[in-house]
Amino acid sequence: MADLPTLKKFEALSPFEIKDELIKLAKEASRTTQSAFLNAGRGNPNWIATTPREGFFLLGQFAITESKRVMNHPAGVGGMPQKDGIAQRFDDWLAKHEDAPGAAFLGSMVDFATDKFDFDRDAFLHELVDSIIGDNYPVPDRMLVHNERIVHEYLMWAMCGNPRPPGKFDLYAVEGGTAAMCYIFKTLKANRLLLPGDTIALGTPIFTPYLEMTHLEDYDLKTVHIKAPQENRFQFTDEEIKKLEDPKIKAFFIVNPGNPTGMALSKETIGKLTNLVKTKRPDLMLLTDDVYGTFVDDFRSLLGELPHNTIGVYSYSKYFGCTGWRLGVIAVHEDNIFDKALGNLPDAVLKTLDKRYGALTLEPRKVKFIDRIVADSRDVALNHTAGLSLPQQVMMSLFSLFEMMDVEKAYQKACKEIVNHRAWLMIETLGLKVNPNENFDAYYGLIDFEFWARKNIGEDAVEYLKKNVHPLDLAFRLAESHGVVLLNGGGFSAPDWSLRVSLANLPDEAYEDIGRGVRSVARGYRDAFEASTHSPKG
Repeated sequence: MADLPTLKKFEALSPFEIKDELIKLAKEASRTTQSAFLNAGRGNPNWIATTPREGFFLLGQFAITESKRVMNHPAGVGGMPQKDGIAQRFDDWLAKHEDAPGAAFLGSMVDFATDKFDFDRDAFLHELVDSIIGDNYPVPDRMLVHNERIVHEYLMWAMCGNPRPPGKFDLYAVEGGTAAMCYIFKTLKANRLLLPGDTIALGTPIFTPYLEMTHLEDYDLKTVHIKAPQENRFQFTDEEIKKLEDPKIKAFFIVNPGNPTGMALSKETIGKLTNLVKTKRPDLMLLTDDVYGTFVDDFRSLLGELPHNTIGVYSYSKYFGCTGWRLGVIAVHEDNIFDKALGNLPDAVLKTLDKRYGALTLEPRKVKFIDRIVADSRDVALNHTAGLSLPQQVMMSLFSLFEMMDVEKAYQKACKEIVNHRAWLMIETLGLKVNPNENFDAYYGLIDFEFWARKNIGEDAVEYLKKNVHPLDLAFRLAESHGVVLLNGGGFSAPDWSLRVSLANLPDEAYEDIGRGVRSVARGYRDAFEASTHSPKG
């Protein structure tokens, strides 16, 4: 077990770096005790969406025939697929492969998309086929034309809910949600919308990188925490929301549903934030990371409620089991405060930005905020080669269309059943009495060990624990004694004596083992407390 000085050293590290040490301990424990190694520290789901993948791989086979139709050199050299007549050739080819996995989905998907969006069938199929081959640079660089319309419609369902916001969003397809974060931070700084020394607000607890990036010398931002305490069911209190009235706070960044809390903003909380922005802070920039929204019924993002103020970030990774595909999207409404803020910058700053973006256009001041994100993602000079790889964009289209075609929402129900079943297994093993919460996504859970321990090992034992044991001891003891890896909640600005558990990436029965491991550690702490009270006094 790590001693107090060692644990204090770990305080400075991100939970995702501490995790590496915990994994070493947990693997050793599983070897010596012949027990399972249970890493619930990372949120990679252990399921995938099969149907759109079957369609993707079959589409690739058709694309090769299209390439060979143009050029078929015996050395294995093919040509570039051609648009004219491709829809008829696809129909003919699919009829010959109707029994292949993915054939039924591909045929119905093309019909569905062309009908719903009034696509030209040849143009749509050529985008899919040429893109899955990957023989061109992304054009447009921000996002493929058909893919953008498809993803826009998907986001209206997945993120915006009802009522649907008026107008439309400009989208930028990126390499997952993490790339989106990096690109957005970079452009906010480059365009002087956030300057070193500026103050932003973070809705806490929050995904650790948001806490860490702000302090980098690249940004050097001051932060105010808008807290969502467990006592308020992880919703922002009125007192915390009131902090946002301070005009010094230029932006408010949130993860919704929360990571690590798993809790989405309630309708009431969204109403309070909307009222604040519309009545007192119409200038407040909002960034919302909504990757877990599809695990909550009737989810509503700030993107849908406050579209003009909000930059939306979404990743396909968790819902479709595709973290390795790196599929994300940035959404900015066509009518937004960011473009307006650019126009109101001091003349000297505008001239500096004219020089930055001047190689892209004769009228650099007309370059929209979303297009500046694209340019900055490739250091402007390489803007002509910007954009997400085309096979990735095809996969994005297929995932989106698969969900749209699922009228009964069978896939969504199945995913939610998986994580909710695991959550309740762990809750029951811990002996907790918890009322269901409609805002809980069940993708992550936050075990508030102090709250649980006060009811299970007593107030005096907990006070002894807080005076004599480092909070990180909890995560280290679970790893070393039980082969269980959970991340320390303090690293997410959650309570120090808390643990984040991923409910997505382990078999169902593992969550009972995790619950038993937590109970066992608690018994050890209680025994240590009782021994201390009976030790002879010198």
